[in-house]
Amino acid sequence: MSGLSRIDDSFLGKWWRNTDRWTLGCVGILIGFGYILMLAASPAVASRIGASRDMFIFKQVIFLTLAGLIIFLTSLLSPQGIKRLAILGCILAIIATALTLVHGIEIKGARRWIAIPFMSIQPSEFLKPCFAVVTGWLLGGMKNRSFFPGMIIACVLFGIILVLLKSQPDIGMLSVIAAVFMIQLFVAGLNLAFVGIGVGSMIAAFIGAYIAFPHVRSRVERFLHPNVGDHYQIDTALRAFGNGGFLGRGPGEGRVKDLLPDAHADFVFAVAGEEYGFLVCLFIVLLFCFIVVRALLKMLKEDDPFIILATTGLVSGFGLQAFINMGSTLHLIPTKGMTLPFISYGGSSAISIALAIGMLLALTRQRINYEETVINTGIPGRKRRMVKL
Repeated sequence: MSGLSRIDDSFLGKWWRNTDRWTLGCVGILIGFGYILMLAASPAVASRIGASRDMFIFKQVIFLTLAGLIIFLTSLLSPQGIKRLAILGCILAIIATALTLVHGIEIKGARRWIAIPFMSIQPSEFLKPCFAVVTGWLLGGMKNRSFFPGMIIACVLFGIILVLLKSQPDIGMLSVIAAVFMIQLFVAGLNLAFVGIGVGSMIAAFIGAYIAFPHVRSRVERFLHPNVGDHYQIDTALRAFGNGGFLGRGPGEGRVKDLLPDAHADFVFAVAGEEYGFLVCLFIVLLFCFIVVRALLKMLKEDDPFIILATTGLVSGFGLQAFINMGSTLHLIPTKGMTLPFISYGGSSAISIALAIGMLLALTRQRINYEETVINTGIPGRKRRMVKL
């Protein structure tokens, strides 16, 4: 890409000049960590379940390669194309999420996956980016058109998603989507009194989930009371961090990671801590923070309500997912089975996050608006009209 000059007028050259290369570079580094940490974490997990030691590695190579392609292709779209893609994706994701309640695979008491050849898909993963963009369009339309019922439609859509995710159940995913929706409502200018009501409703919903769902109650009680329940995974993860120390044990030298049942997925951050130490973990945290903060700072110069709200929703969901994974691994919050973007194993997760980042890059791409210019051709009575977009 370095060979693309400023005067390169090709399609690829324009894309490279106008895309946020800093964010793209950070995403590339995260994908690189995904490859490296999968080599360290997955062989022991695969051997434990009787599969080939390289099974998870080969699959993740395919998933991350596909994720990189999706990021590139999606980032080429215009804001209008992103809007259409999100609407279609949201409709399909809602239908597929509803199908999980009938034909889904049940794992640990939850129906969240649909089996297809070579992998299983979690449709609710695709609700996060698509719903964020659709909500951005609905709420942004209220500012551009009078009497547009964007708020009502967005709330109805959120209500449908709430019912579906509660029925699976997937309280963690619902919490992320609800938090993103509240952030978008706040940015859209919702009255602070209603924001307070929304926050209070979320707190009440968490209390209701604690009462209604035994697995939620178990996780909260294990977090609050270290002597209650099974703490094997979190204790092993903390041992891995302690074993790694400041600089880590070195690539392939981790031993505690081999004892983690979900070392390749929900607890991959602990593998990074043991083999590469505190400094690399801090670097990973800073990469996620940089992507989130840079996107939000770019929105300070943006005027389009749709782009502001959609980008805020996309980057908020991305940042919240990373925080939940790393926070639960470090025992800062109750454990929640949520992947670390681009680093944890998972096809649905990698592809859905790639879709979100591709949308983010497309919406934050530089767009220079030129006024219509009339050029004298030198021929009497004849002028050429040029419009650059």
